[in-house]
Amino acid sequence: MLSALSGLQFLIIVAIGLVALGMEGYALVDALRQRADAFTAAGKLTKNKWIGILGVALALGILALPFSPAISTLGFLSLAGVVASGVYLADVRPALRRMTGGGNRRW
Repeated sequence: MLSALSGLQFLIIVAIGLVALGMEGYALVDALRQRADAFTAAGKLTKNKWIGILGVALALGILALPFSPAISTLGFLSLAGVVASGVYLADVRPALRRMTGGGNRRW
């Protein structure tokens, strides 16, 4: 029973890690596709700074996957990478969409 529970726990951690990695990758690709002038027009950090932040976040996410040997040392830093990606997706991306005319879509 205990080994099945620990196996389930491992699968849940892997799933969470992969979702976080997908979020970090999506944020980085989205930032790469945006115009550089839209970042400054929206009053945000420059495009290069955001690409650097999100690139480091993605690298930390890859290194901190549960089957990686670096997980014990990078767990907290990978959380910071998820937070940085979340800030980009929740704050910067909508501001960029408003600046480039893509923010009027309703789903």
